[in-house]
Amino acid sequence: GQSIRSQNHHTRAAVSSRHTLPIFAMDADSSSSPLRVVVVPWLAFGHLLPYLELSERLAERGHSVSYVSTPRNLARLPPLRPAAAPRVDLVALPLPRVDGLPDGAESTNDISYSDRKFHWKAFDGLAAPFAEFLAAACADEATRPHWIIADCFHHWATAAALDHKVPLAMLQPTAASVAASLRPPSVQPDASVVEEQPAAAARAVPRYEREGHAALITGHGASSGGMSVIQRFILTKDRCTVAAMRSCIEWEPESFPLAETLLGKPVIPLGLLPPSADGARRAAAQGAEHATVRWLDAQPPDSVIYVALGSEVPLREEQVRELAIGLELAGTRFLWALRKPIGADDDPLPPGFQDRTSGRGMVTTGWVPQMSILAHAAVGGFLTHCGRNSLIESLLFGHPLVMLPIYGDQGPNARQMAAKQVGLQVARNQDDGSFDRHGVSSAVRAVMVDEETRRGFVAGAAKMQAVVADTELHDRYIDEFVEHLRSCAAASAN
Repeated sequence: GQSIRSQNHHTRAAVSSRHTLPIFAMDADSSSSPLRVVVVPWLAFGHLLPYLELSERLAERGHSVSYVSTPRNLARLPPLRPAAAPRVDLVALPLPRVDGLPDGAESTNDISYSDRKFHWKAFDGLAAPFAEFLAAACADEATRPHWIIADCFHHWATAAALDHKVPLAMLQPTAASVAASLRPPSVQPDASVVEEQPAAAARAVPRYEREGHAALITGHGASSGGMSVIQRFILTKDRCTVAAMRSCIEWEPESFPLAETLLGKPVIPLGLLPPSADGARRAAAQGAEHATVRWLDAQPPDSVIYVALGSEVPLREEQVRELAIGLELAGTRFLWALRKPIGADDDPLPPGFQDRTSGRGMVTTGWVPQMSILAHAAVGGFLTHCGRNSLIESLLFGHPLVMLPIYGDQGPNARQMAAKQVGLQVARNQDDGSFDRHGVSSAVRAVMVDEETRRGFVAGAAKMQAVVADTELHDRYIDEFVEHLRSCAAASAN
């Protein structure tokens, strides 16, 4: 969701294809001395950006962080905040070349879905350079990390951590996504959280999503380089010390209490890691002159639905056409950040669509300043794939949602928001996940046009906004996370 661009900030200039030692300083003999932490996110910007936010929040509290990724991914990160920059070292590990993977394709954003098997194979090739980096860091007690914080696919990071006896926290998205993946029939939501029937119905998992998840469990080697995603996850989970979850009881009281039982590990909440106030203001200011924002300047308050379905898994051409005609039928103003669909050579929009909607709609296929758009007074709703960053950024501004989940944890995220009356899912075929123009139009009108239903969704979004925008709450979670790390590190040292 945030802007991803190259820049020449001084802390970024040293990124190279050769890994460097972390800039850890001071030892941790006392309970107040800084921790030395290695952060290793998955190679997707939906992970790289929030865990850069985590790294900056740790650094701003005086801790030293080595943030590990690949050279091109590091070069595309936004600048570090000045208060964090001196204590965050960007460690570049070269992504191995793999036949079939395009040169420079380092993040999931750079590749088609069909090429993911090559990306997974290259990712597994980071095992050796990471082990070498960690061995060098552990060779001296002055640079030895107290903790590694790694994403949930990084089985090779947990192996290296065990070799060097460094505790590792495995990053997790939400308890809802864990529950959707791992909940056995005997484990049910917390009985103290009473759900009304509509909320319970909103949580029902459709067949197309169950079948997609089954592919993760049963092999799925064709798209993940010979090891299934769930195998990677289980290896990482079994070897980690604790799980660190980008969530909290305030965000998901119905699911969060299940997490420790399901994972079989202590779970430490990180809060939601929303964009910092400074970061949000900076992003909004940088986008102020963008064509999309200038177009919004001419629209009435709360009149525009912003449409963006992420960059990871684009829609097929026929889905783009149905979405377009659905927006046309709904009759509302819209701003659509469209990613070119799979296999499309020409304009994927229906003939005459842009002419017919030119007075009330804008379609753009380039980069857009999402934070500036969501912060704009003209925006009154968000048609989203329910990626985690997009959800949190949208609810920071209290927007009700039209939800069209596509992949991964987006289905659980959408059901969670539907149960909280934050918005409405587009009606789907339960067997194959398809949707049509009428389902799109109906959902958009319910969220944007019908005054009674809109009022309910705006109220639901406002309740979640109160959680996302509570800076004291999220600061407290980071402080408590640090204390957990410190106490565990002290216990392992004794």
